[in-house]
Amino acid sequence: MQYDSHLYQILAPNPALVASQLDPEAFARHYTAGSVRYYAGKVVFAEIDIQYRHPYFKIDEGLAALKPHPDGKPKATIFLSTYRVLEHIDLDAIKRVFLSTPEGYTLALDSAPYDKTHEEGFLRIYAEIAPLRMLVMSRLDFPAFGKYITDPTFPKGAPKQFYTQIELDIEHFLEEFEERPTMHPPIPGLHPSNLRAAIMGLRSDPDKQSKGLRLDSAFETIPYKLIRHGFMFASQESTRFFPMPSRAEIEATNYRFWRAM
Repeated sequence: MQYDSHLYQILAPNPALVASQLDPEAFARHYTAGSVRYYAGKVVFAEIDIQYRHPYFKIDEGLAALKPHPDGKPKATIFLSTYRVLEHIDLDAIKRVFLSTPEGYTLALDSAPYDKTHEEGFLRIYAEIAPLRMLVMSRLDFPAFGKYITDPTFPKGAPKQFYTQIELDIEHFLEEFEERPTMHPPIPGLHPSNLRAAIMGLRSDPDKQSKGLRLDSAFETIPYKLIRHGFMFASQESTRFFPMPSRAEIEATNYRFWRAM
């Protein structure tokens, strides 16, 4: 039986470039429930143009080895690289991004121009996903943050980065914290008192652009419903934005994903 070949860039939980004969939905199910390397959590990956080539990757060799099993089942994965993957991917070669729930329900995101307007000085929270994984509070807007963390002179950055903005009404959080200091964390795993301290610290120092909130963003614990705009790939030269549909749109078009997000 003939199967189409695919190139997938896994972004979470483990960065990698993989060749596969599985379509995106089947690939997500394989990662979450169908593999002996069982993983209990969300998976985020991108489909890469099958024509893409870079001397860093042995793509032709991997695709040549992509053959069905003797019983006719498609070959699920051939790992081409697990190190410095995003750094060697042309952002224009990224076709779609796929979000998968722990149950294997998948939502496909298409790229679009970034057309949001931003209030200057507004504090935002970013979850770095690949290759860096910090949780960061910053006064920079969504595209500007990407420019900041991919600056070659920045010692805590990377040449390219994939990240998202986390939804948080800061004023409402501060009001609620004053009333209930033992409140439930608005972001899983981030203690409310530490979050408040970071907000106060940035507000008291207008020259400081960003502050780390957690050494690991623990993106796998953050519900998809907390994603604010979508997902961004960034380098010094360009960005590629994949907007997140509204929850109402997801409910109408992909109910199973909506239930689990």
